[in-house]
Amino acid sequence: MSEDIREVVREKYAQAITNKTGCCGPVGNGTSCCCGGDAGKIDMITADLYQSGDLEGLPADMIAASFGCGNPTLLAQLNQGEVVLDLGSGAGLDVLLSAKRVGPQGKAYGLDMTDEMLAAARANQSRSGIENVEFLKGHIEDIPLPDNTVDVIISNCVINLSADKDQVFREALRVLKPGGRIAIADIVLNKALPLVVQQDLIAWAGCVAGALMLEEYREKLALAGFHDIDIEILKAYEISIIEDKTLLTDLSSSELEDLNGAVLSAFIRAKKNLNRSS
Repeated sequence: MSEDIREVVREKYAQAITNKTGCCGPVGNGTSCCCGGDAGKIDMITADLYQSGDLEGLPADMIAASFGCGNPTLLAQLNQGEVVLDLGSGAGLDVLLSAKRVGPQGKAYGLDMTDEMLAAARANQSRSGIENVEFLKGHIEDIPLPDNTVDVIISNCVINLSADKDQVFREALRVLKPGGRIAIADIVLNKALPLVVQQDLIAWAGCVAGALMLEEYREKLALAGFHDIDIEILKAYEISIIEDKTLLTDLSSSELEDLNGAVLSAFIRAKKNLNRSS
């Protein structure tokens, strides 16, 4: 099923960037994993998390086509000269913001598996004039960088899309330098989803079905070797964030009610031990 999940995710986001849609569907219309409420009443998870000064000089259509659920560049507290890797970099917003924060002596990598996203990201980099950036094609379960390469790993509502999160966390630890850190914005759960939702590929691509329970997220990071793990809840969401309402037709009214508040956006922080080299 993992390859099926990956292909559905790839197709959805390739179509989204090709059609110039953001995380809420066509700008100003529709809903998705990054939104709540009805059309015309958008409540984007990313709303107000990016400061206008940070976005200055970046292409407006790139900002509008954000697929994230937070601002990991703010969470990460990036420093001049650091090397940053964005897992699932999409159209490149967080990569370019990171590159600005680390300055010309630092570098920001973006990793994505979707050709259409990579083409958009490279075009956005060219338009922005930011040079200390490199976009890589690959999977977050198999990062195409050497061991001990990166100071900070960020990710924005992407790890929940992976069918093998244990491998994602192992790879993240591998490429981090000793003492390196992760700063992730992601979707998590505080209640288990009904099986019909968990097994639906569209719900996976919509950032819902593949989300981990809070404690499971913490346990998997610890098992991979991370420490100082902190999970900060940002917001709880109503069941309306599930984009494809056909997923809900087999659920009873009580099951639907119980799902309200089950899906959360969170900031996840953790570190690699200083004396660990891989």
